[in-house]
Amino acid sequence: MSDANQAVEEKQDQQQNSEQDSQKTQVQNVDLPEASDSPSGSPLGSIDILLDMNVPVTVMIGQTEIPVKRLLQMAPGSVIQLNKPIDAPADLYLKDTKFATGTVVVVEDRFAIRINQILGVAAAAASVKKS
Repeated sequence: MSDANQAVEEKQDQQQNSEQDSQKTQVQNVDLPEASDSPSGSPLGSIDILLDMNVPVTVMIGQTEIPVKRLLQMAPGSVIQLNKPIDAPADLYLKDTKFATGTVVVVEDRFAIRINQILGVAAAAASVKKS
């Protein structure tokens, strides 16, 4: 009986090896030309497109956590109290990275932010590590 099992296993191994051999991909060497310098010769030419892009900025004036039960009980006129005092600066974010702080102001009947401080690279990196 063990001879029969061994024969079956050997047959299965041969089939697997045959399937693997047929699935192997042919590899060819390719010679690629070297990249040339930009035609403008200016390093700024490559970032011009970035300078015209818009990026979303998020302003956080505070946050809080509330139970779902309270959330479901809310109606127009409900008030959610945030964790920051009124005189604390708002935090400005690019994606999840805090890059500045500022004061909330009103300009032409719209909220606006007066920048108080631009954070350096080290401070921005530290804010990413905290999250």
